[in-house]
Amino acid sequence: MPVPAVAARPSDDRAFPSTSVVVPIRSIGPGQRDRILAHLLALEPHDRYLRFGYAANDEQITRYVDGLNFERDELFGIFNRKLELIAMAHLAFSIDPQYVSCAEFGVSVSKGARGRGYGSRLFERASMHARNEGVTQLFIHALSENTAMLKIARHAGAIIERDGSESEAHLRLTPANFDSRVSEIVNQQVALTDYHLKVQAKQFWRLLTVLQDIRQGVRAARERVRG
Repeated sequence: MPVPAVAARPSDDRAFPSTSVVVPIRSIGPGQRDRILAHLLALEPHDRYLRFGYAANDEQITRYVDGLNFERDELFGIFNRKLELIAMAHLAFSIDPQYVSCAEFGVSVSKGARGRGYGSRLFERASMHARNEGVTQLFIHALSENTAMLKIARHAGAIIERDGSESEAHLRLTPANFDSRVSEIVNQQVALTDYHLKVQAKQFWRLLTVLQDIRQGVRAARERVRG
């Protein structure tokens, strides 16, 4: 029988440590489906096992991505300068009428982007959105060996129930307030601005590469004429 490992407290802004480092996290829409698939397919076998709770193969991951409901659920992502999705979270809202105020959180971080606290940041962002959407209970279903995920939940004040190889965390969220709503708006705008700047930077470097190729071609043509 599952046994509570820690006592719960309502989650609020104090459940997460403040930091001066801003990590832009933006909502992900269906237009990013290819990047989501690329991110998940790049996970190593053990990381897939921890994320999905089983050894998901490429076909199963593809079906998962194809089945994402962007109208019902919310997905968040962190992008690098190459516009590669390096960390993402899936906030799945309950479709059971008896649990309309519940949601489940799942997260994955690329191997090269770990150790930067991205999982915690995504959990914080998803929790804020869940509060603003009226969610009162946030669930995390994870393998008991997924200590990183359970540590994030425990730090936020969740009740963690362990049942053999599996664990489930229950986090009670406080109602939304003015600060949580404004914070989400600001965070989303910061993330969108950051993403657009990265798009422009990528376009600039691509254009610069084309110009350099043209310049080299012209230079080579001149040398052939002179020769």
